[in-house]
Amino acid sequence: MRLITTQLARKGLLVLSRAAAFPALLATSAATWAAPGDAVVDEAKRWVVNMTEGVTAVSREIFDLHMLIFWICVAIAVVVFGVMFWSMLMHRKSVGAKAASFHESTMVEIAWTVLPFVILVLMAIPATSSLIKIYDTSEADIDIKIVGYQWKWQYEYLGEDVSFFSNLTTSQDEIYGRAPRGEHYLLEVDEPLVIPINKKVRFLITANDVLHAWWVPALAVKRDAIPGYINDAWTIVEEPGIYRGQCAELCGKAHGFMPIVVHAMEEQDYNDWLVEKKKEAVEIAKMNELILPLDEMYARGEEVYLQSCAACHGVDGKGGVGPSMVGTAITTGPMQGHVDVLVNGVQGSAMQAFGNQLSELDLAAVVTYERNAWGNNMGDMVQAVDVLNYKKNQ
Repeated sequence: MRLITTQLARKGLLVLSRAAAFPALLATSAATWAAPGDAVVDEAKRWVVNMTEGVTAVSREIFDLHMLIFWICVAIAVVVFGVMFWSMLMHRKSVGAKAASFHESTMVEIAWTVLPFVILVLMAIPATSSLIKIYDTSEADIDIKIVGYQWKWQYEYLGEDVSFFSNLTTSQDEIYGRAPRGEHYLLEVDEPLVIPINKKVRFLITANDVLHAWWVPALAVKRDAIPGYINDAWTIVEEPGIYRGQCAELCGKAHGFMPIVVHAMEEQDYNDWLVEKKKEAVEIAKMNELILPLDEMYARGEEVYLQSCAACHGVDGKGGVGPSMVGTAITTGPMQGHVDVLVNGVQGSAMQAFGNQLSELDLAAVVTYERNAWGNNMGDMVQAVDVLNYKKNQ
C-alpha cells in the first residue's frame, strides 16, 4: 500500500506539472503586475498576484483558460495530497498497520496512465482553440510595422505615410535618484502608439539590431522582435485608454528604458490624430530646408542628444557604454567624419546608424551640439541640407 501511495503521489505531481505548463504558455502574453489601463487601475490592483484580464476578447479568453487550468491543478493537488496524507495518517505503524505484500496493481497502473491522458486532452481542447485565435492575423483593418532599436521603438503605419520613433521620457534625474519618481516611472514615452478601438490591428514586429520583444499585457500581445525576421500579432481593443508595456527581451544596458505605450482612441479621434501626423510629416520635411542660427541648432541638438545619445555617452559627454565625446577625434576632427558616424554608425560596435532614425535636421543639430558642448568649442555648425547632401552622395 505504501508503494502504491508513493507512486500515486508521484504520478499526481507529474500531472500537476504538465497541467501547469498549459497556462504558462499563454501567460507570457499577460503580466501579473500590469495595469489594464491607466483610467481604471488603482494601487491595490497593481499588486495582485494573478495575471491581468486585459481589455480584449482574446486576453479575457486567455485569463479564463488560465483560471480553468488553475482550478484543475488545485483539484488534482487536493486529491493527490489528500490521499497521500490520509494514507500516512491511517496506515502508520502506531495504529498497527502492516505493509502490503504485493508490489503492483494493474488497475492502478491503468488508472494513473489513462486519467492524466484524459485530463491533458480536456485541457488541450480549449487551449488549442485559444491558440488558433491568437495566431489568426488575417483580415486586419490596420497594419502597423514595429521595429525595435537599442533602445526605442519605431512605428510605421503601412499605407498611411506615417512613421515615428517612441522614446522614453523619464528624466535622467529620476533614473539616478536626483528627483522623485513620477507615477509612470520608466513607462512613459514621447510618442505613444495610437490605435482605434473596435478595429483589428495587425502588428508586424521586427528589430534593427539585437533581439527585442514587444509586450503589452493588457492587450495579451507579446512577440519577439528578431533582426531579419517578421513576427505578427493582432489585437482588437474594446475600451479607450492608455495601456503600457515594456521590451521583454534582455537587449542590452538600457533594456529597462524601452517602454511601450499604446493609446486606444475612438475611431473619429484616431482619424483626426492620423491627419495631424500627416501634416506634421510635411512640416518636418519643410524644416529640413531651413537654415537655422547656431543657438537654435545647439538647443535642438541638446534635446536630441539627451533623448538619443546620453544613455551611452553620458549626459556630460564623458562616456559610459560608449566613448567620451569630450575632445575626441570625432567631435574635434573633420566634420564629414562626424556626420558619417551618426548617419552610418560604426560596424562591430554598439554605435548604431541614426540615418533612418533621426531627421536630417535633428542629425545636423546633434552634430552641431556635440562639436560645441563640453568645452569642445569648435564653432562649427551643420545644417539639414548638409546632411541631406551627404546622404545623397554616399
